[in-house]
Amino acid sequence: MSDIEMAKAYDFKATEQRLYDWWEKQGYFKPTNDPNEPGHDPSRKPFVISIPPPNVTGELHLGHAMFVSMEDLMIRYHRMLGEPTLWVPGSDHAGIATQLQVEKMLMATEEVSREELGREKFIRRTWEWKEKYGGMIFNQIRRLGASCDWSRTRFTLDEGLSRAVREAFVCLYEKGLIYRGPRMINWSPGLKTAVSDLEVEYSEEPGTLYFFKYMLADGSGEFIAVATTRPETILADTAVAVHPDDPRYQKHISKMVIVPMLGREVPVIADEYVDREFGTGALKITPGHDPNDYAIGQKFNLPILSMLDESARVTEVGGPYAGLDRFECRKKIWADMNNAGLVIKEQPYTLNVPRTQRGGEIVEPMVSTQWFVKIQPLADAALAAVKDGSIKIVPERFTKVYYNWLETIQDWCISRQLWWGHRIPVWYCSQCGEQVVSRQDPTSCQKCGSKVLTQDPDVLDTWFSSGLWPFSTLGWPEETPDYKYFYPTSILETGYDILFFWVTRMIMDGIEFTGKPPFHTVYLHGLIRDEKGTKMSKTKGNVIDPLGVMDEMGTDALRFTLLVGSTPGNDMSLSVKKVEANRNFINKIWNAGRFVINALPNAPANAADKPNFTLADRWIKTRLDQLIQDVDRLFGQHQYGEAGRQIYEFFWSEFADWYLEITKQQMAAGSDLAFHTAQNLVVIMDTTLRLLHPFVPFITEELWGILRSACQQHPANFTPPSGWKDALMIADWPKASMSTPMDDAALEDFARVMDIVRAIRNYRTEKNVKPGTKIEAMIVAGDKKSMLEQQAGVIASLAHLDPQKVLITTKGILTSAQPGLVVSGVEIYLTLEEVINREEEKQRMQAELKETVDQINRLQTLLGGSFAERAPAAVVEKEKQKLDAFQQTAEKLKQQLHSMK
Repeated sequence: MSDIEMAKAYDFKATEQRLYDWWEKQGYFKPTNDPNEPGHDPSRKPFVISIPPPNVTGELHLGHAMFVSMEDLMIRYHRMLGEPTLWVPGSDHAGIATQLQVEKMLMATEEVSREELGREKFIRRTWEWKEKYGGMIFNQIRRLGASCDWSRTRFTLDEGLSRAVREAFVCLYEKGLIYRGPRMINWSPGLKTAVSDLEVEYSEEPGTLYFFKYMLADGSGEFIAVATTRPETILADTAVAVHPDDPRYQKHISKMVIVPMLGREVPVIADEYVDREFGTGALKITPGHDPNDYAIGQKFNLPILSMLDESARVTEVGGPYAGLDRFECRKKIWADMNNAGLVIKEQPYTLNVPRTQRGGEIVEPMVSTQWFVKIQPLADAALAAVKDGSIKIVPERFTKVYYNWLETIQDWCISRQLWWGHRIPVWYCSQCGEQVVSRQDPTSCQKCGSKVLTQDPDVLDTWFSSGLWPFSTLGWPEETPDYKYFYPTSILETGYDILFFWVTRMIMDGIEFTGKPPFHTVYLHGLIRDEKGTKMSKTKGNVIDPLGVMDEMGTDALRFTLLVGSTPGNDMSLSVKKVEANRNFINKIWNAGRFVINALPNAPANAADKPNFTLADRWIKTRLDQLIQDVDRLFGQHQYGEAGRQIYEFFWSEFADWYLEITKQQMAAGSDLAFHTAQNLVVIMDTTLRLLHPFVPFITEELWGILRSACQQHPANFTPPSGWKDALMIADWPKASMSTPMDDAALEDFARVMDIVRAIRNYRTEKNVKPGTKIEAMIVAGDKKSMLEQQAGVIASLAHLDPQKVLITTKGILTSAQPGLVVSGVEIYLTLEEVINREEEKQRMQAELKETVDQINRLQTLLGGSFAERAPAAVVEKEKQKLDAFQQTAEKLKQQLHSMK
């Protein structure tokens, strides 16, 4: 048997890319039950996730790192459960973002605009850009260890997905759920396109409330005082509204007033919508540029005037102001009104300013002819799917948010005035004006036969194609093998910030087009903030670059930090220090594995007798079984972060800190004990590596492979219960040993041993006893004497006692010893005459006694009140046991203090 040489430190740079390439080459990312391969068993239920498609323009940020890590954890876990597992990767064409990127590139490199290039050439250049740069995000996702089936990579403008988009559009149109018409929309002057409500972000900004006079048209000289935050929109006013019960204005209702600077006459109308307390209590009505005014305009059949064009310049409606930019117009008309004596005053006012999510410029509400989806029928079906339990939202509190949004949803504007994207499949006949909606490009008008057809210039909102993602990526509308086997998918995992953008659309579309919810669970993770809880942004300089972090500390450290720091739906604070701490954990895993692997050559080839497990063996095996059960339960509840935390605590604080230290003695004993200890080490190391693999795939795969080789080279051929596989990522998920009951006695006894060791260690530290100083001890163990006698060697080794001078007794005291330690019903006397001060020790014990008496008083008060009647019997009994333990401790402390007199 040859020893296996292992590096002292884990080298992630030499490991990660090598392992990832090997996994992919071996085909481990593909489903084990591929419907396109011979031997496929359709009865085996698969586990499927569709990746939230990153923008083709994207560069890896922490949001990507979060969802990739979380989804890869789920995928690796279910793959190890033996389920056919598919993770579908892909990217989104990202209409606005990509078009902007290419426009900037063209202007910077060729000084040519999109309009100068022309639509056809611009689209061709955008495809060229996509082919050159679009794969970068995939390479970065690979760095995170994502075990996607890359052979199934999709793009929202692929031929197959484009066909799905057309099918969906035509289906909705044929059902009367898509229509074209004028409605109030959000217009982005910078992007020159409509944007949806969800693509508008509001921010509080300082502004001005402008007060002015609306003169009555009867020449009386009377006026109605009106306030506005946008004076330029006065040019498109078609009424002034007052509350019908406002005595200030009742006499003016139905009269005409004059639009400032234009001289147009508009009516004074009465509506209860008007807030009498805001401003002057009179409201200018601009149906063409305010959504609330638009509703009033519809109610009163007011004319709709558009005073801004697509560049936010004033149209001919603005008369002398035509051609001015909206903000130039604001200054000019206000100055002119001031000169005309129509200005009353200005006052500071905090505005809720709408800005586009992508471009950042101020959005203009305006009436425009666009394509819309009549959304309520789809929303009703999506509501029902969550209410009847077909879809579960995790965490549950977002269910209410989901309900509220769908119950008040507005028709969806799906047309965008862009060139990059899915072009709307509608053609207009230049001869008869017929509108042709078709799945295939038509060659002639279905009404008059003319071949002169012009396609609608607009493209569809990016979210229209993204909503079809779970089933279009699997081949829909064709009944492909993938679609029939892998749809519906299993879990949709994403950030809660796109619950409305994407998740609800997928649910609506899945039910509408396939008759099934697209997944059974929606798991929402929170946002990642900096260590102070502040949102990360480049302007604040608090952005953490995941690629830089992985370069410096490795992928596993970043993944573990993100996964263990997260809870469903809650934001998490991230700092580089947290990643550094988890890099230390990665090194701890390596060092523990190195210890186990290096210990194997010291084990004999076989054992003569059946295992006679030590207390430490029984304790660690029982704790491991508990851990497996707890992790399974937590995974089932989607509490992945807590599961990772518990594995961390077990590995570091129990396995590495306690058990490995004890096994040094057991291995040194040789013969059967060394053999069984080595076997135990292999089982525990193997099992913890399996449990950790979904969190930290690279180091676990590397260590597991070395451990397997070391075991197979050993004459005993040590083998874990689930056996060896070619790779850890396809190995079986651990199972608790259900054949034997939990060893509660081992848990209790070893907990007492640990308490004793900790107490002595703490005492030594407090008294500054040098680590190398071996001290004498007597432990008054009562009925635990026999157990502690067996553990005397362990206690002596871990607590740095003189093994020849450790006395375990039922009762008694050493006159030369210092009293002071009472723990777990055991008294510990240490001979420290040369290193401690008796008076200080007395004061310490008196302080401990006072604290113990305080606890006794608290519990006696608690149990003497209504608590004992109201609380469950088990809880009351637990508190009684605590009281009893404190009373015993107090009595022993009193005895020790008495002995010091």
